[in-house]
Amino acid sequence: MTISFGYDKKQVIQALRYHFISRPEIRIMLILVNVFAIATFTLYFMNKITPMAFLVGSFLWLVLMISFWFILPFAVYKRAVTFRHNFSMRFDENDFTLSHTNGSRSWPWTALKSFLETPHFFHLYFDARSFLLVPKSGCKDSDEVHELRTLIKSKVKKG
Repeated sequence: MTISFGYDKKQVIQALRYHFISRPEIRIMLILVNVFAIATFTLYFMNKITPMAFLVGSFLWLVLMISFWFILPFAVYKRAVTFRHNFSMRFDENDFTLSHTNGSRSWPWTALKSFLETPHFFHLYFDARSFLLVPKSGCKDSDEVHELRTLIKSKVKKG
C-alpha cells in the first residue's frame, strides 16, 4: 500500500498535543498540578491560605496548561521543517518506506516500539521521543485507513 501526503498545520498541532499528553511523565505532572490547584482552591475557601498564595498557585497552573497546549506544540511545529514538505509512504509486509523528492528511507517494522492512533494521524514511535506522523488524509478512503490500521496493528504493539 502506498499513500501520499502533506501536513496540515492545525492537525499537526493537535497531534503534537496528543503526543505530549500521552507521555507518562507529563501526564503525572499534569495530574499532580491539577491536584495542587484543587487543594489550593479548597484551602483558600476554607481561609487556610492567603489570596496571594491562591493567585500564585492559579498562575502556575495557567502557565503550565498554556505551555503544554500552545507553546510546546507550536515550538516543535515551527522548528521542524518536515511538516512543510510532501511525502509518500509505502507499507509492505516486512518494512515501510518514507519517500521525499530528496530521497527515501526504509525501516523494518521491528524498528518501531509502539504506535498511537489519534483522530487524524498514526504516530509511529521509534522510541519515547522519536516518531513519525502518518496522516490518515493520505489514504484514499476509510477502507484504506482501516487496511493501514490493520497492518500497523499486526506489526507494532499499541503504545
